[in-house]
Amino acid sequence: MDQPAQNQQAVSGQVPSQNIGQVNPPLGGQVVENNQGVAEILLSQGAISQSQYNDVKVESVNTGKMVEDIIEEKGLVAEEILGQAKATYYNVGFMDLAETGGSPEALALVPESVAQRYRLFPFAIDKRNNTLSVAMGNPLDLKAIEFVEKKSGKRVIPYLTTKSDLESALVQRYAQSLSTEVTQALDEAGMAEQRTVDITKLGEVIREAPLAKIVETLLTFAVKSRASDIHIEPEEFKTRVRYRIDGILREKLMLPRGVHDGVVSRTKVLGGMKIDEKRLPQDGRFSFKIGDAEIDLRVSSMPTAHGEKIVMRLLKKTQNVPDLPELGLRGRALKNLEEAVRVPYGIILITGPTGSGKTTTLYSILSKISTPKVNIITLEDPIEYEISGVNQVQVNPQAGLTFASGLRSFLRQDPDIIMVGEVRDEETTELAVQAALTGHLVFSTLHTNSAAGALPRLLDMKAEPFLLVSSMTCVVAQRVVRRVCEHCKEEYTPLPEMVEDIKEVLGTLYDAWMKQQGKNQLSLYRGRKCAECNETGFFGRIGIFEVLPVREKISRLILERAPATTIEKEGVSDGMILMKQDGYMKALEGVTTIEEVLRVAEIQSREDVLGEEIEEKVGDGEEKKEAEAKEG
Repeated sequence: MDQPAQNQQAVSGQVPSQNIGQVNPPLGGQVVENNQGVAEILLSQGAISQSQYNDVKVESVNTGKMVEDIIEEKGLVAEEILGQAKATYYNVGFMDLAETGGSPEALALVPESVAQRYRLFPFAIDKRNNTLSVAMGNPLDLKAIEFVEKKSGKRVIPYLTTKSDLESALVQRYAQSLSTEVTQALDEAGMAEQRTVDITKLGEVIREAPLAKIVETLLTFAVKSRASDIHIEPEEFKTRVRYRIDGILREKLMLPRGVHDGVVSRTKVLGGMKIDEKRLPQDGRFSFKIGDAEIDLRVSSMPTAHGEKIVMRLLKKTQNVPDLPELGLRGRALKNLEEAVRVPYGIILITGPTGSGKTTTLYSILSKISTPKVNIITLEDPIEYEISGVNQVQVNPQAGLTFASGLRSFLRQDPDIIMVGEVRDEETTELAVQAALTGHLVFSTLHTNSAAGALPRLLDMKAEPFLLVSSMTCVVAQRVVRRVCEHCKEEYTPLPEMVEDIKEVLGTLYDAWMKQQGKNQLSLYRGRKCAECNETGFFGRIGIFEVLPVREKISRLILERAPATTIEKEGVSDGMILMKQDGYMKALEGVTTIEEVLRVAEIQSREDVLGEEIEEKVGDGEEKKEAEAKEG
């Protein structure tokens, strides 16, 4: 048998050399350059400060404890960061089990009793190379590796994982219905390997109980885990199943490649799609009931290099529309939006990228203002929530019902309030402006990165500045961040560099908040990861917003065709709180984390900088042309 350490590939994909005789070096016998230990790696990464490093070293000498144990006891860094540093030191791969899908076949090779005894978790299998990937708290445990190799008959590739991730995987994944039920279904179907199906008997294959059970299990798990989407993705030798939970895709399961076509066909039949058409994308929908909850599913298929990919969007029919404060709007931003909604005419735009919660915000506003006294008509693609008292229309481009044609017809339906799913072209923009000018209140969405950026975008779509000034009421930009899990929330003191960044972003808001809270030292919050939040540290989502009311000074800038940066500066001087500032304030209050805010707001920051550079170059070019014209 090969020595287990030789089996582990480093991140670069190279197999390190082996020297079992050494006691403390990294796996592979290669000491990390400059003899860096775990503390040195964390220091070089900026995860701990120089003073923290010195204190840990002194305590290690005085107590005889290992440096990494002291760092863990004091909670100086997150468990995952410490684990990654250990993996770097040991020269092994690091595995985040919370982000990795389990393989029913891998679980079947290692009994739960063995996994519990040796504290390891099998998560992937490679039949070509006859290897089994195993996550361990101690990847240097050669005895455990050797035992699993004998038990499974496969060469083990050990990875390092955190104690909490390992414990969660051992407790939950061996017992959870997703892996267990799918494994049972695979055993019943005998489909672990690829098989050839007679086309005349395809219908029988689709109706097979094991295939139906696999699809049902995938859907049930999605509902229980609060997923909004299911991705079934074919790869060359396996099928990957991922769930979007709280806005983040998480790999939860690996299926044998042999069952992929059957699962896809079963899903397409449920969605009313053609199972014999595999060359073109298709769309379908069906309903699924679990307990008292009825779920509406939109199904989309897409041909890829290795087969058809399926994406299912889950929409709860019984779900209540949240109100604006529940979404995260508050203070002056909430007041400005509510004032704009009370105006009986004009355009209110909600902006942001796909998946930023724009439609949910529109639904919240409509449910608030829907009364028997007003006629509200919506044109959507698709209808996600059903609102009592609102006339909701589904876009149907194949029948000629587009946003533009639908909006034109709406004006003959005597509406008071109109919601158009998206302003996406010149014709829709013109009709929306005309509707607002003729006394209608118009709501819509637009794909821009900031509230101020929506106004130049409308001008790009040939809207006349003087008409925009008369019709625009308010622009809201938003993103969605994950909430810190209340069940495992902990307080910690951030590094000085982060504190400086918070002060720079918030400006005077920081001092006002600290004074209001009566604090001298800043503290933030994070989730330790627990079973309630599925070992992520987050549970649920909330929005971060910036609300730009279109008042006199902003109107003057629209007439001058001012760039987005100029409009934004004017909005800030008028009291607008920027989206990033709103996110940082929610992080100070323990609702979310700074990292979450940066995850969704960094793109905006980069594009704002790029936009300023472009505007400066354009401005320089125009000044140069004017100077040349004068000289001429």
